[in-house]
Amino acid sequence: MFIRPKSLSSESKRELFSQGATRSTLKNNMRNFHSLSQLVLSAGPLKSTPAVKHAKTSHFEIEILDAQTRKQICIVDKVTQTSTIHDVKQKFHKEYPKWYPSRVGLQLERGGPFLKDYVTIQSVAASSIVTLYFTDLGQQVSWTTVFLAEYTGPLLIYLLFYLRIPYIYDMKESSRRMRHSVVHLACFCHCIHYIRYLLETLFVHRVSAGHTPLKNLIKGCAFYWGFTSWIAYYINHPRYTPPSFGNRQVMVSAINFLICEAGNHFINVVLAHPNHTGTNACFPSPNYNPFTWMFFLVSCPNYTYEIGSWISFTIMTQTLPVGIFTLLMSIQMSLWAQKKHKIYLKKFNSYMHRKSAMIPFIL
Repeated sequence: MFIRPKSLSSESKRELFSQGATRSTLKNNMRNFHSLSQLVLSAGPLKSTPAVKHAKTSHFEIEILDAQTRKQICIVDKVTQTSTIHDVKQKFHKEYPKWYPSRVGLQLERGGPFLKDYVTIQSVAASSIVTLYFTDLGQQVSWTTVFLAEYTGPLLIYLLFYLRIPYIYDMKESSRRMRHSVVHLACFCHCIHYIRYLLETLFVHRVSAGHTPLKNLIKGCAFYWGFTSWIAYYINHPRYTPPSFGNRQVMVSAINFLICEAGNHFINVVLAHPNHTGTNACFPSPNYNPFTWMFFLVSCPNYTYEIGSWISFTIMTQTLPVGIFTLLMSIQMSLWAQKKHKIYLKKFNSYMHRKSAMIPFIL
């Protein structure tokens, strides 16, 4: 008789049970996976966790210290990224009305250069707190005021000497001696020179909107007014003697003076409007005007014509004070011309070859 073993039947049951359990587990896993998929789809696309970045500061806090004592003067808060040094000076002026913006000098470091008004706070800020050092620049005046004062004085002073007002010359001697024609011509040329200066300051030159210490105005006026008084006293003196070569020397010098004055004016017009777009992006170039052709030879023809005017005036009047003034002006303008020439070489190297600074082929 065949007997079915019990162990086989029990093992079969166990296998069937395990298979059923496995199927139920798979079903549960499938349900869980389906639920998870639905949850992910309903939540939208997964986003990666952004890397931690230092957010840009929207506002800055400006701490202003005294440059000498390092003591805190004030704190200017809520300064935006686009704010400039000029804006900080305006807020500082509201706190301390006696220090108007042009009188305030701000530095990043003690003894360092003063920050320009157009510099933005964001460009100098290393953190949300910016420390600046304050220096009182003293009483300030605008550049336009400086130029007008420097040029108006010589114009009026020369006319006072030309009119021979009392207490300057001996009245009896003045009435007894007749003036030479060069005296009248010298007054005309001198007035033309400074009237041109004044008109160009008002209508031609693009004078900087910045300011300069009052002491610079005093020094400039002392130089121009003092030399004008010395020059005018000699030329308009009753005992003044005309040039050695007479009218020929006077007329040739006067014509050359007027040519240099005209050239100086046209060069200044070109410098004020260097190209048709009115920008300073390119080196000023000569145009149809023959006076501007000096740009082919030198980089600062305005100084060339200026020195030419004073050399002509020196030869025309043949006086020592004018010669000394011309020499000092030549030295100063040669320094200015060389400085500008170096700047032009960096910016416009392709235009500056074979050019001199002020005197063709020499300087």
